[in-house]
Amino acid sequence: FLQRAIQNKAENIEQLTNDMTKTLIEQIDHLSNIASEFSQFANIESINLERINLTAELQQLKNLYAGHSDAQFTWEIPKEPAFISGDTTQINRLLTNLIQNALQSVPENETASVKVTAAQKNRKVIICVEDNGEGIPEALHEKIFTPNFTTKTSGTGLGLAMCKRIVEKSNGKIYFKTSLETGTQFFVELPLLD
Repeated sequence: FLQRAIQNKAENIEQLTNDMTKTLIEQIDHLSNIASEFSQFANIESINLERINLTAELQQLKNLYAGHSDAQFTWEIPKEPAFISGDTTQINRLLTNLIQNALQSVPENETASVKVTAAQKNRKVIICVEDNGEGIPEALHEKIFTPNFTTKTSGTGLGLAMCKRIVEKSNGKIYFKTSLETGTQFFVELPLLD
């Protein structure tokens, strides 16, 4: 299209070029993200188990999202360390996926409100990522952690499936509570190390 416009000496060639390159870059980014997600999903079985201070990981995410202008964040993270066994990269991916899903669950015309909490109870650490989004319809509850299932127009459907696998690899569990038009809470329970 762009080549034809150049050959035909279109009057608005500069605007067309700008629009086209913007679209191309966006599409390349989408393809890159899809390839990256499939690669991450394929590599999820090869993990490097280590002792992780989950409190420190959450604090880093808090710092990362501190400058987010389009959303309101609330963080309730204990000061004491919470050590778990897991792969640092994958635990970070898990938490980032849950926060990104929370942000994307809120309609564009509303301000996203995301609350991240962590608490220790019965030799476990329980993380909750809560949003004020549209909620998950009951018909989708059973499919939510299934690979290739997505409610988004541009997604691979691997995010929550990946989250579930990461949690399972750390001997934990993941579940959610949701209410239509009110929001959703995703819970991750991971066993604490001594």
